[in-house]
Amino acid sequence: MRGFLASSIGVATAAALALPLALPTPALAETSPTTPAGSTQSLPLVPLGPSADRTPGIPGMSASPRLPETQGLAAREVKTFSLVGVVWDDVSTQLHGRVQVRTRSLRTATWSDWQDVETHNSEHAADPDAAERGSGRVRGATAPLWVGESDGVEVRVQAEPDAPAGRAGSRLPSGMRIELVDPGAQTPPSASDGKNSGPEGDDKGEEAAMPGMTMEMAEASAANLPHAELGANEITALDKADSTADAIAATDGELSAAARPYIGPRPRIVTRKGWGADESLREPGFVYTSTVKAAFVHHSASGNNYACKDAPAVIRSLYRYHVLSSGWRDIGYNFAVDKCGTVYEGRAGGVSKAVLGAHTMGFNTASMGVAVLGTYTTTAPPAAAVDAVARLTAWKLGLFGRDPRAKTTLTSGGGNRYPKGKNVSMNVISGHRDGFATECPGKKLYGKLPSTRTASAKLQGR
Repeated sequence: MRGFLASSIGVATAAALALPLALPTPALAETSPTTPAGSTQSLPLVPLGPSADRTPGIPGMSASPRLPETQGLAAREVKTFSLVGVVWDDVSTQLHGRVQVRTRSLRTATWSDWQDVETHNSEHAADPDAAERGSGRVRGATAPLWVGESDGVEVRVQAEPDAPAGRAGSRLPSGMRIELVDPGAQTPPSASDGKNSGPEGDDKGEEAAMPGMTMEMAEASAANLPHAELGANEITALDKADSTADAIAATDGELSAAARPYIGPRPRIVTRKGWGADESLREPGFVYTSTVKAAFVHHSASGNNYACKDAPAVIRSLYRYHVLSSGWRDIGYNFAVDKCGTVYEGRAGGVSKAVLGAHTMGFNTASMGVAVLGTYTTTAPPAAAVDAVARLTAWKLGLFGRDPRAKTTLTSGGGNRYPKGKNVSMNVISGHRDGFATECPGKKLYGKLPSTRTASAKLQGR
């Protein structure tokens, strides 16, 4: 993905940006049913005229009558939201152009400057032939942008004015909508912290309903047994020796002898229940791949304007955007890491298992995806986040006998860099751009991967 920084790109004159006291409300809004885990407002974009009815002075948005196609929404008041993105009907259609939004803060009632939304996001997806991609629900989508609690929005989407030869860049995809995601309030923790204090008589950890848990929640939580009890909000950290013993117990002693000496200390992991996942949103059941041969590092490209305390809300928003707006079966990443170094469980199915994700199109099979929350194209990733990636990969890759400093061979499922069926040699810890022509995980985070490989291997005892 072409990483981006959600920042000011300039404003028009004060008179041009002055807003009426009473903002229009969307007559055609379609809102998904409200749940304790939030809601999504989906508003159709409309054509914007290129002349007198357009506000002049918006950077990159010429008022010339010879403009390429432009769509958007005038400034309006909406229900509270914290994350935005644009979707369209055909997942195979690329949005060649520019997407800009500005939002009104719920807390201060002030409007933000115009911010760019990353349009190149199709590479964060299931493989071309995956069942998930052929569900009929998948839509084209921009990257999401975290804006914080807001109650007003304005959006402009303009097609690329000068398309390369052979491509009609002046047209926008059909069915474009702005998605306004409210992550909702996190359910107060009511279960355990992951220590061994499970219900009496539940020594085998069979899936069972607990007070305050739906069957979907129990299903997702049970996938992490025996690393944590049913209903745990976190999986506790272990030292290297205990991590090895825990891994042997989890596999009923079938962990390979080659892997046993090189399992890194298990980091603390906030479970899906811990970050407040609404398990009714995702598809039931889990999908696995045969093994984990590589870890792909990503940035979420959702901007750096979040506090660490907001990270669970950011993840809940990404989850809703991936599932309800983009049409995926679950959040795409296997793990997320915030700027303070906290590790979060991503796609459901068990943190120690080879869960098939939708993060690196063409190379989801036999891999895992780790997203560092934020945008790291021009901003350096915090040391705590980089360290967390090393700790997580030392443990998870160690379970599958992988040396973080080594190379491995993956078979492409198809993409813009390697054709389907091609065997590709890659680093065991790779960046998204190693498997797809993209800027993800951002130049600054990608530059940290060599030292991350060394640190991860050292944690494994290599």
